Amino acid sequence: MAITFNDLNSAAGLNKLDEYLLTRSYISGYQASKDDITVYAALPAAPSSNYVNVSRWYNHIDALLRISGVTGEGRGVVIEGFVPAEAVATPPAEDSKATTAEDEDDDDVDLFGEETEEEKKASEERAAAVKASGKKKESGKSSVLLDIKPWNDETDMKKLEEAVRSVKMEGLHWGASKLVPVGYGIKKLQIMLTIVDDLVSVDDLIEEHLTAEPINEYVQSCDVVAFNKI
Repeated sequence: MAITFNDLNSAAGLNKLDEYLLTRSYISGYQASKDDITVYAALPAAPSSNYVNVSRWYNHIDALLRISGVTGEGRGVVIEGFVPAEAVATPPAEDSKATTAEDEDDDDVDLFGEETEEEKKASEERAAAVKASGKKKESGKSSVLLDIKPWNDETDMKKLEEAVRSVKMEGLHWGASKLVPVGYGIKKLQIMLTIVDDLVSVDDLIEEHLTAEPINEYVQSCDVVAFNKI
């Protein structure tokens, strides 16, 4: 059963999370999981040390993401007013096409007549096409957490995020984001995204789009913080 938290942008929401973590090291289970990443991403910034348990948990998850990543599945977590990256993902357009193709193929099959050579060849081609479309439907997805750093404290972070989200690719879905202080008045953008593995390469996304013209006017560097299969 999924764990539910109220708006973590409010003091009441943080107090509830702090009480929840009083007797727990992680959001669910005995190891870091996708549930921890979801709650981590929902927090608008590093919590105040006044929230002792939340601050302890947040720093631990932040360190794990930087060092080794998080692979546990978790039980599922719901945060009111927040949509994790996984939830915004939609199936590839090929799915509906494949279903339509299968429906049309069924209409063409003669169950009682004897197949001619041409009909047999057509049936084999249809079977191959259905098999290929089935492989496309099984294409895996991944949830990615990126750290995107500006050039300096004068960089307009709103325009930086707008530039990042302007990147449109088939199989790419931008999710939740937040600004995280890194020191000297500079903040970095931390943003989640969901990708269809066969359609989007994270390396190409970073090298050819996020750190290339014209977005590199705002972006100095981009790092993968966490990469998890869905």
